[in-house]
Amino acid sequence: MRVSQLFTKTSKTAPGDEVSKNAQLLIRAGFIHKEMAGVYDYLPLGKIVLNKVIDVIREEMDAIGGNELSLTALQQKDVWEASGRWDDKVMDVWFKTKLANGSELGLAPTHEEPLTKLMKSFISSYKDLPVYPYQFQIKFRNELRSKSGLMRGREFWMKDLYSFSRDQAEHDAFYERISEAYDRVYARLGLGDITFKTFASGGSFAKYSHEFQTLSSVGEDKIYVHKGKNIAINEEVYNDEVLASLGITKDELVEETAVEVGNIFTLGTKYSDALNLNFTDEDGVSKPVVMGSYGIGPSRVMGLIAEHFSDDKGLVWPENVAPAKVYLVRIGAEQAIAHADELYDELMAKGVDVLYDDRDERPGTKFADAELMGIPYRVTVSDRLIEAGQYEFTPRTGGDTTLLTRDELLDKLN
Repeated sequence: MRVSQLFTKTSKTAPGDEVSKNAQLLIRAGFIHKEMAGVYDYLPLGKIVLNKVIDVIREEMDAIGGNELSLTALQQKDVWEASGRWDDKVMDVWFKTKLANGSELGLAPTHEEPLTKLMKSFISSYKDLPVYPYQFQIKFRNELRSKSGLMRGREFWMKDLYSFSRDQAEHDAFYERISEAYDRVYARLGLGDITFKTFASGGSFAKYSHEFQTLSSVGEDKIYVHKGKNIAINEEVYNDEVLASLGITKDELVEETAVEVGNIFTLGTKYSDALNLNFTDEDGVSKPVVMGSYGIGPSRVMGLIAEHFSDDKGLVWPENVAPAKVYLVRIGAEQAIAHADELYDELMAKGVDVLYDDRDERPGTKFADAELMGIPYRVTVSDRLIEAGQYEFTPRTGGDTTLLTRDELLDKLN
């Protein structure tokens, strides 16, 4: 991609009403645009980052047998009335509207009920189980406050996977598999060392559920971390019973603030009972399907990465989610243009994603934009360097600028 072909521009300032660091940086770097509190557009570079986060999650969900689908955002109220969750007193984040004929609809904040109803068309026998459908979709929640940028939105991206199992043992086995898959997701996104599987309330479904909490000074949750066992306990279930069940004591734990980046729930038969999702077992006995729900917010994770991997110059993307691996800067006229164009084509042909700054701008402006956008490596082509047969190679963090020959540069980037 050439910067001259991008309609977006960087900015030295963010909207005055934007208080979150992640949104300020993403807006200034031209990755997102704020429509209103908790609602953001993803501009070209931001959409690339979001897609790369989604790709990591998708690969891990597919690896454990997930089947990707896409459910509707518009919801009829009858399926939600069956579970009792259409009532605003039970679930207070609904956005509701009406059709021209007066029928009331809602914008889905989650999808347990409609997917359970859908699966009645495909599950009738033990031979049809287990199954693990999942989706990536924009969800809508009428949050009272949305001041954390991408980390708490009224409109946001969610990966929600649902498990349908024959019995509790089959469910429990998958529950552990997806827990391990979540660990791999966060490790691949550069958050593995600071993300902990956290014991939390199971609500009406089970004694406990689990959240995945990433340590952050801007977190809204308080957790107690056992670094040795790589687990944590949410403040809401921090009690002697939980400590005893985990075989740990209070003096082994460290209090931290954290951001919830994922959760896994045992649902039991709550929704299959409410919506009559049953199967016939090997003995011809009808039984309710045992369910689970597993969420990760790709947009929230993107916001957390932007918040966590940044410095006073701008964003610092991990390489596997950055919108490009190389920010190619061209300084000079005809000779520099020819060499930079050639290098750009060669790198792209080798599968190296490049954001090529081919604008007629001052070098300082280009360098500042490269740092603000957080591209992992900057490569500079100039008339002076061409004469020496060299290129400037500058890591975004963790290293000084070095001069490399073309072969050395290609080896480094490959």
